[in-house]
Amino acid sequence: MALSPKLPTVIIIGRPNVGKSTLWNRLVGKKLALVDDQPGVTRDRRIGDAHLLGLDFQIVDTAGWEDEDPATLPGRMRQQTEASLVGADVALFVIDARAGLTPLDEEISRYLRESTVPVVLVANKAEGKSGDHGVYESFSLGLGEPIPFSAEHGTGMADLFESLLPLLEDKQPVPDEFEPFDEEDEEALNKAPLKLAIVGRPNAGKSTLINALLKEDRLLTGPEAGITRDSIAVDWQWTDRATGEERPVRLIDTAGMRKKALVIDKLERLAVADARHAVDFAEVVVLLLDATRGLEHQDLKIASLVLEEGRALIIAVNKWDVAGKDSAEDASSLFNGIKGALEDGLSQVKGLPVLTVSARTGKGLDTMIKSAFETRAAWSKRVPTGLLNRWFDEALEKNPPPAPGGKRIKLRYITQAKTRPPGFVIFGTRLDDLPASYQRYLVNSMRRDLGFDAVPVRLTLRSAKNPFTD
Repeated sequence: MALSPKLPTVIIIGRPNVGKSTLWNRLVGKKLALVDDQPGVTRDRRIGDAHLLGLDFQIVDTAGWEDEDPATLPGRMRQQTEASLVGADVALFVIDARAGLTPLDEEISRYLRESTVPVVLVANKAEGKSGDHGVYESFSLGLGEPIPFSAEHGTGMADLFESLLPLLEDKQPVPDEFEPFDEEDEEALNKAPLKLAIVGRPNAGKSTLINALLKEDRLLTGPEAGITRDSIAVDWQWTDRATGEERPVRLIDTAGMRKKALVIDKLERLAVADARHAVDFAEVVVLLLDATRGLEHQDLKIASLVLEEGRALIIAVNKWDVAGKDSAEDASSLFNGIKGALEDGLSQVKGLPVLTVSARTGKGLDTMIKSAFETRAAWSKRVPTGLLNRWFDEALEKNPPPAPGGKRIKLRYITQAKTRPPGFVIFGTRLDDLPASYQRYLVNSMRRDLGFDAVPVRLTLRSAKNPFTD
């Protein structure tokens, strides 16, 4: 597991629908994990930073523990939960106090008693008298005194703190100084983790790709479409083979995005909304295509969403080991067809990086990560004002702005207002009449000449106010 070495780790374990994700949300302080009355919503481990009355730790939400064959989806979910215990400092065993003990609760307690990880028993949903019987009954599990708790209402937090304090007090991180991130400081940018989200249609191989990067079965995968529901963030260190330098990456796996008309299930709607939310937090987004299916209209819609949010975009064509095995000519034709369709379908940006990868064999993944770092550097770039205006004067000289109705449009100067994504403001007169085609000329020239490549660029026009208007 790629966990922070500075914080102790607490794992939440229990059968389905006992309130594990609600407890995780409560401890993290945000409603990030999907929650529903339907059991089995959580399928992958989800990691967050928790702060409980001055106690800091990483909290891990896990899939519901089920007694199923390891080859089935519930069985593979259970294997993920068992793997999460390795290296953990504390396990929070959650039961449903209102429902009382079940045979599955007793099976989990036997497994935890055999483990070396300290266990804290949490009797959730204990609000009101309806949970009293379940609280008393849980003493029989042999895991010590249970904590009557309500993750929904937040009661029992002080008791939970008292149980965790002796187990985590000696493992609290020592505060150290850190340098605040400066957009203009290239060194600080290189040290900051690359926030890289993987998006795409269901079953494109997003979770398999992240597992291949991590070289471990960190995320649940399988032939079933739509396994991933929550957006899962995993911290990882990438080694640049050319320099040997290690660079931090935060990989974000997301749920597959189908056409809106096909999304009927409530959980899938929540999962897609969570994936869109993950794009907002990313710096660079990899749109993963399935080479066996080519480019579809839904892929273009996802790409447009990423660009509208102002995120840098990379296109990665997965399963290339399958698509390109028959004929090099067919593979070349498929690749050129995808590039051509992207050029036609995404008129707002040209020259997107298009890479071929294989999550199964690992081919092309190193190139993809390197390209993501280069794309983030362009996305975060600030152009000196002098250089920017020299470029601006040359662009106007090569192609002067039009004069609609014989009235001249005057473009005076340009400045960069922001980065991430780069945004520019042009000052002048009669800019309301400047055609969109000329604005595209300026943006495309800026990308080509100033090194912004295919990142989204925002351009704002600002005319001086005429004092005689009134």
